[in-house]
Amino acid sequence: MTTIENGPGTRELAGKRALVTGGSRGIGAAVVRQLLDAGAEVVAAARSATGTVPEGAAFVEADVRTRAGAQTLAAAAQEMLGGVDILVHNAGGARPHEGSSAISDEEWQDALDLNYLASVRLDALLVPGMRERRSGMIVHVSSAVVLTPVAPFLHYTAAKAALENYSRGLALELAPFGIRVNTVSPGRTATPGGEATREQWAEVAARMDATPSRNAVVPLGRDGRPDDIAHAVRFLVSGRASWLTGRNLILDGGEFPMG
Repeated sequence: MTTIENGPGTRELAGKRALVTGGSRGIGAAVVRQLLDAGAEVVAAARSATGTVPEGAAFVEADVRTRAGAQTLAAAAQEMLGGVDILVHNAGGARPHEGSSAISDEEWQDALDLNYLASVRLDALLVPGMRERRSGMIVHVSSAVVLTPVAPFLHYTAAKAALENYSRGLALELAPFGIRVNTVSPGRTATPGGEATREQWAEVAARMDATPSRNAVVPLGRDGRPDDIAHAVRFLVSGRASWLTGRNLILDGGEFPMG
């Protein structure tokens, strides 16, 4: 009988060092817990410690929307861990507006900084070490809503679309160095941030005398849970996914059918 040595319930990531942005609550905190459970040493980062950082993880307060924040975080993570083998970009978000024309230049820039450029900057700082070791795993967290962009969130979906394109290109660039890059795109997921965003969306829709243009019914009958996303991230950074790179894993309960 074949024994599976790399799988859930094992210390498959023992000896690995991980950094997770947006790691103090919701999906990010669930990812931190899964990586810890798999044996990794983990640093969680967020703009503030308002969430609950999972026990066993170190914490760095940093605003990755800025170049200086990314530099501070990269330096702190490398000092605390001695290097980063696994990088999970989970920080992201934006607030809805009454149509794309109501989104200011400042909010377009903020959406790009948080949802796209934060990953670009942090990757640029930490990838050189991975290249030297000829090993590394990077996961960018996007959103399934990119598949059906809507006016109130065009700044967010455009930034995430750029992130997905960048992720595919980076995967091709880094594959010869043994570094894998993948994306996960959650659908409707039950998190404090997600619930707050949906409430804001409903308020904006009411002011626009419209209804949110996305069907909130999930075919599998429930919203996603943070662990649904975190289990997928754990798989992607494990040896079980050693031949998987440049892919976007859509985790939506069937909400966005394949076209």
